[in-house]
Amino acid sequence: MADHSEVAYTTADGNDYVAHEQTYEGFLVLVKYGSITVAIILALMAYFLV
Repeated sequence: MADHSEVAYTTADGNDYVAHEQTYEGFLVLVKYGSITVAIILALMAYFLV
């Protein structure tokens, strides 16, 4: 059987690191603003519904 215990990502074919970085940064922005939005909605619900 082949030895799959080590993967060399830096030498793998088709490894588009720039696109990966852009996707990850976009994900972080989405999580940040999504969390802020949910916190605002919860605060408004607590103020107006309780």
